[in-house]
Parts: sequence; C-alpha cells; structure tokens
Amino acid sequence: MTGSIAILGASGYTGAELVRLISGHPDLRIAALSADRKAGRPMGAVFPHLAHLDLPDLVKIADIDFSGIDLAFLALPHGVSHDLVRELPEHVKVVDLSADFRLRDGAAYEKWYGQPHRALDLQPEVAFGIPELYRDEIARARITANSGCYVATALLPLVPLLKAGAIAPDGIVIDAKSGVSGAGRALRESSLFAEVNESFSAYGVAHHRHMGELDQELSAAAGREVLASFTPHLVPMNRGMQATIYARGAGEAVHEALAAKYEAEPFVSVLPMGRVPATGDVRGSNRCHIGVVADRGEGRVIIVSVLDNLMKGASGQALQCANIMLGLDETAGLSAPPLFP
Repeated sequence: MTGSIAILGASGYTGAELVRLISGHPDLRIAALSADRKAGRPMGAVFPHLAHLDLPDLVKIADIDFSGIDLAFLALPHGVSHDLVRELPEHVKVVDLSADFRLRDGAAYEKWYGQPHRALDLQPEVAFGIPELYRDEIARARITANSGCYVATALLPLVPLLKAGAIAPDGIVIDAKSGVSGAGRALRESSLFAEVNESFSAYGVAHHRHMGELDQELSAAAGREVLASFTPHLVPMNRGMQATIYARGAGEAVHEALAAKYEAEPFVSVLPMGRVPATGDVRGSNRCHIGVVADRGEGRVIIVSVLDNLMKGASGQALQCANIMLGLDETAGLSAPPLFP
C-alpha cells in the first residue's frame, strides 16, 4: 500500500520535520504541501536542507485536490482546524498538530485558547494522539489530535502510574524545560538569539495553555480531578524537552509499573532504577526516555522524562499516529536512532 499525504502548514518547523520523515517512509507519498505566505515557492527554497528531495511546490490550501489524499497533517495555527476539517472530504483522515481538538470540553477550550470551540460536534470522532496510551482509539479515529509536546513528556510516565495507583493524585509537580524550536518558527522578540542565548527563564507560570490537556488526561487516568502544578521553562538550545516530575509514591514500585507498561513499546525506554536521561540521548529521534529515582524523603519519587519536542513531541508522534490510522507498521519512517553528538 502507498498512501497519499498532504501536509498543510509545511513551512513551519513541524511541517518541515514531517517532510523529512515521510521522505524516507516506505509506504507514504507526499502529494501536496501547503503554506500561506510562501505559496508558489519550492520547498527547497524555504528549507535548503530538503532541496535534494523531489517534492511538490508549496500551494494555498484552496488549490489542493483532496480527492486522492488519504491523510492530511494539519500543522497550522490554533483556531484554523475547526473550520478546515469540515471542508475536507469524509475519506480524508486527519492528524491535527494544533490544539483545536485536544480538549473535549468547549468551556475548557475557550478558557485556555481565548476563543469558542467551533467543532464540538466532531469531538466524538477524535482520538487523543499519544499512541502508547490511546492506540486503540487512534486506530478507529478519523481525526487524531496530536498532544502538546510538554503534555506528551509528562503523560507518558504519569498516566500509567495514576491508572495503576502507583502515585498519589495530589501534589504532583511537573517542572518542564523546552528548546526554543518549541515556540515555532514565527518571528518573535522573545525567540531572538540575543534574547534567548545565555539565559534561562520560566514562562506561562500558573497559566500555560497545556494545563488544560494535563487536567483532562490526568483526571481521566485517576478517575477523579487532578490539578498538577506545571511550570515550563525556555532553555537556550534548538530542540529537546525534559520534565522533572515530583510525586508521592514508592520509587521501586513506580519503576516497576513503568517498566512493565513500556517493556514492549518501540519508542519508550525506562532506564534502570536510579539512572536519569538527558535530552541529548533522544535528539532527532522519536524516542522518550524515562528515569526514576527515589527521593530522600520517604514515600516521594522523582521521575525524569525526556524527548525531542519536534519529534516525539510533535511530528514524529504525528507520523506514528498516521501509521496506526492507515493500518501501516507503526514504526515506519521512525526507526532512525538519535543524533550524536
């Protein structure tokens, strides 16, 4: 089987990463690439590192013929996908990398994104896009909402632990750090080299929009309301993400629960007890590494989770979801090892 793919929003970081991954995929073919301001240009003119590939030129979304498209990746700004998904033919499956379908509650979406949810009637068709946690739902879905990068980093360890009762639902602290590419490719003063280099800063303190996803999924896993403390930080590196998580639980039991959950998973590795990972261990890959350390205080545990925010936190995970939705080998196009150094 060869599936035809459209990438909408291909001129951003996640769109370019999808092109890079799919160019080596044995069963997928890129049939259409869209951009807004860069429509009419070759992809190689926008991203020279992709110039050697045989790719269609960037076009406006309205100029794409979706009749032969099997799946569309939507790497678009928040608020665009609600209306766009309605316009796509019913046969086109969708992996949405924005936040538009991540939150099932309309009031929660409006609270965190400052606009009404305009496609709540489609929400029952949507799967939450973390394959290791929601694989069966993704396989049945027409629309998959790729999770936020911070959210994937935190939920991969926390959801199975809450379901197993290995940690207490109260008092969870998620101290997270991201490389600058997590802010996207748009020009912002706060992302300029001179503003970011030689600096380390927290942002979105006590009100980051990914809190809506964390509230939703952690509460579902625990079967009761869970409000974790979450603080993101910007680190002066291009890519990479780490969540240092503090919780109440027995270190060995936490480690055993995670090791059992991920023993057969191709992209998640639980390190030996007491070892902690680094973002450089997973850079450029679709991998997540998780370390567990018993805190010095009795009944407390520290969990360190790392992934590449553009890969397992975005485009790599999106391709993993697409493989599942199309009935392909879940690992296709994603088996390259991490980059080093």
